[in-house]
Amino acid sequence: MSLLAIIGEALRALRLNRLRTGLTMLGMIIGVAAVVLMLAVGQGAQTTVNQAIASMGSNLLIVVPGATSSGALRSGSGGVQTLTISDAQAIAGLTSIKTTVPLITGTAQLNYGANNWSTVITGVTPDYFELRDWAMESGTTLSDANLRAAMRVALLGMTAARNLFGEEDPTGKTIRIKNSPFLVVGVLTAKGQSLDGRDQDDSVFIPITTGQRQVFGTQFPGSVQFIMAQARSAEVMEEAEAEINRLLHQRHRITDSMENDFTVRNLAALAAVATGAAKVMSLMLGAIASVSLLVGGIGIMNIMLVSVTERTREIGIRMAIGANRRAILTQFLLEALVICILGGLAGIAIGIGGAWAVSRAADMVVVITFGMVALAFAFASGVGIFFGFYPARKAAALKPVEALRYE
Repeated sequence: MSLLAIIGEALRALRLNRLRTGLTMLGMIIGVAAVVLMLAVGQGAQTTVNQAIASMGSNLLIVVPGATSSGALRSGSGGVQTLTISDAQAIAGLTSIKTTVPLITGTAQLNYGANNWSTVITGVTPDYFELRDWAMESGTTLSDANLRAAMRVALLGMTAARNLFGEEDPTGKTIRIKNSPFLVVGVLTAKGQSLDGRDQDDSVFIPITTGQRQVFGTQFPGSVQFIMAQARSAEVMEEAEAEINRLLHQRHRITDSMENDFTVRNLAALAAVATGAAKVMSLMLGAIASVSLLVGGIGIMNIMLVSVTERTREIGIRMAIGANRRAILTQFLLEALVICILGGLAGIAIGIGGAWAVSRAADMVVVITFGMVALAFAFASGVGIFFGFYPARKAAALKPVEALRYE
């Protein structure tokens, strides 16, 4: 019996039992749709984390003030400003460090005409925007001349600009920060959320010297709240961290018996943890969805076993007129495979539609790739062959005489 004839018999059998075929296919549709949807959501979460990591900049180390003691009183991390601009300049001289930026930050009220907005004001040096890989949307960035003269100029993040100016271009306009006039020299491109969920675009940047002298004031001359340092490459991150620790121990005269008055945080390590967590979540969602495919496969096997029982006499007649065991086995395998392929295609379409709906309704990123769809389709086909083999083998093992006698 030719393969085309066997395929025709398999399709005819499925058409004659449309309800049973549809119900069997439903389990596969649900399983494949669940796999596609869950993988899309998991991949979207991983993409969101990767974008947040990329928005921070590459190869970054953060130096923050550590816990300090004064007599019997101890302050927590950052309780006292123990870092200075000269510390940042000394760190910049290390062989493993490419760039350093000292920062001070605080919250202040902004005013423009009748509009006002409370946001984070950060005093930085011009190198900050290169270190963060933060491009300009319009206008110009801060300059060394702005820094030396402690000029009242500001760069706005996209969120702050939108809330103060709406659709108006802020460049060249004057805003007031703590009732002092500042010229807006530019607007930064959108960065999105950070790893901790903070809106990075809800920020205003001014020269650090302006912040120290005119906006925030400092506890000690030249002190800063923290220092960002960029290593020359990812390979020297640990070396850079060790060099910064040694340098600040010397500069702050910290002996082995004393507690550090600073902490060095490796953002690459934090990013690796976040990426790993996103991957685990993606795999977990895929594994949970795969259970639906397993249940669908078991449903196929059960229905096919029922089909074998109902069609025992038919199998006996076909064997009596010349069909061999291989033809019977192939036909029932093809029936299971067709159910899985059609169910898989329908499930893929529903899964893609569901992912799009989730993205719109929950305002979250979902990612659908060809590899993901191919994996779901291959898995569906594999389930059909695996769970269809036993019923097909049982059908092929029937003896013609016993099958013809079956009532």
